[in-house]
Parts: sequence; C-alpha cells; structure tokens
Amino acid sequence: MDEKTDRTLDADRLAREQQGRVTASTAIGLNALKPVMQFQVSLLRLWAKSIEGLADKYENGVGKMATSAVGEHSEQERAA
Repeated sequence: MDEKTDRTLDADRLAREQQGRVTASTAIGLNALKPVMQFQVSLLRLWAKSIEGLADKYENGVGKMATSAVGEHSEQERAA
C-alpha cells in the first residue's frame, strides 16, 4: 500500500477510536445520572401527592363550611 492509503486508514482508525471513547464516556455519564433522576422523580411524585392531599383537605373544608353556612342561614330563617 502506498503512504496516502496508510494515512487514510490511520485517520479512520483514530476517528473510530475517538468515537468509541466518546460513546463510552457518554454511557458512563448517563449511568451515573440515572439514580439522580430517579430520586428527583420520586421527590416530585411525593410533592405532587402532598399537594393533592392539601387540595382535597381544602375542598372538604370549603364544602363543610358552605354546608354549615347554609344550615345556619336556614335556622335563622326559621327562627325569624
């Protein structure tokens, strides 16, 4: 083979090696990031569940307050 072919093959080999290193680094980074992301998702789910519970308590409180207000109003009308 001539010198130009050798340089082309060397360049191709170097490019493949570099691509392999980048792929390996990316895989390592993503594998390290996965538990962190899972933890953050768990925290978001917990936060959302707490917000839903708070909203339910608020709705129940408003409903009870409205029911008692209507009841008091009815009693006042009967007394008058």
